[in-house]
Amino acid sequence: MREAHCHIGLLGESLGLADLDGCASLLACLDRVRQASAETSVGAWLRLKGARPASWPEGRWPTIQELDRAAPPRPCVIMSFDHHMAAANSAALRGAGLRAGERVLPKGHVDQDAHGQPTGLLHEHAAYRCWEAAPPPDPSTRRQSVAAACGLLADLGFTEAHDLHTPEWLIDDLIALERAGELALERVDVYPNVAKLEEVCRKHEGLASGGASGERKRVRLAGGKLFADGTLNARTALTLHPYREPMPGSPMGVAMASPEECERAVRTCEELGLHLAVHAIGDGAVRMVLDAIEAASGRRPGPRGNRHRIEHCELIDQRDVGRFAELGVVCSVQPCHLLADIEVLRDQLGSRLDRVLPLREIIDSGCVPGELLWFGSDAPVVRANPEDSVLAATLRRREDMAEDLAIGWEQRISEEECWRAFGRGC
Repeated sequence: MREAHCHIGLLGESLGLADLDGCASLLACLDRVRQASAETSVGAWLRLKGARPASWPEGRWPTIQELDRAAPPRPCVIMSFDHHMAAANSAALRGAGLRAGERVLPKGHVDQDAHGQPTGLLHEHAAYRCWEAAPPPDPSTRRQSVAAACGLLADLGFTEAHDLHTPEWLIDDLIALERAGELALERVDVYPNVAKLEEVCRKHEGLASGGASGERKRVRLAGGKLFADGTLNARTALTLHPYREPMPGSPMGVAMASPEECERAVRTCEELGLHLAVHAIGDGAVRMVLDAIEAASGRRPGPRGNRHRIEHCELIDQRDVGRFAELGVVCSVQPCHLLADIEVLRDQLGSRLDRVLPLREIIDSGCVPGELLWFGSDAPVVRANPEDSVLAATLRRREDMAEDLAIGWEQRISEEECWRAFGRGC
């Protein structure tokens, strides 16, 4: 069985982090921060994962002052579940060298209030810089966490996993685990940042082809990763229609790459004999990437197996549904996100809910589950259990919700189709 979209390094790291996923309110979040702070040595960084402010009754992140009081005097940063926003206290901002109003290229910024003071909110690359400012674990500890993440996926029944936006250190650790006979998965496909793809190819010659000896590698370089937009919860997913409550100055989200950059990335991957995977959540981003693939490749589907792929595809305009099969592009989705995103979908998309994960249309247009329709989880953004995606794709709502609260009920698919999308029986 195939886990088509995960982040093994982050998953391993997350196994040792305090989790905010079960917090039902801002007050519960701050209580969890205080508890974790009490369990952390003075001066050490405190990092917590899984914040979902859109689902809290307060509907907001903690302020910098609230985090200062909850976690004195240590640096504290809490990451959103989708890894596109964070909130930090004063010590963490200082530790990361971030200032109010600062732009962190290419698409990040540090939020500030009307008086020019930091609110603690960090967007996109500013969030990543703060998160990564914490001292890294030693190599041995890090490799153990990677092994644990692979073991967790194997325990869930996966034999194959695709790691998207793979850091170079993770490739080294996966190869070391394979050589030591400690890699729990039969196959791991890696997709480093497309900007570093040529460098990775030079460093790991043979990782894509299986090596000069023809030996079949379990860790394989499959392609490159590119981000075309942000996320729905951050209201940075690039859409064709305005959000109900958009980010200031960005009524339809944010393009993380230009059409020209997308087309250039396709050509780079094809010249290397590899495949491009593009993060595109909004329907505007999905269309931009399909246009780029068509412009760079023409209407010639790739070889059977691993192809150019669009990740997430949480919104797809009806006019673009049939283009996946026409172009031979994999629609790589994580239906489990629907379970977490129901509130933000209803709040921000209104009458466009029928365009959320149109799986029935995608299959009927020619994307055979397991061939051109792939399922994954995006772990650790959400848990890796495949049953979550089966539930979301068949019921289109959380299990405890009434049927009339389903999102896009007409887009539901069968359980058998779900498991085939995970590669079972293919």
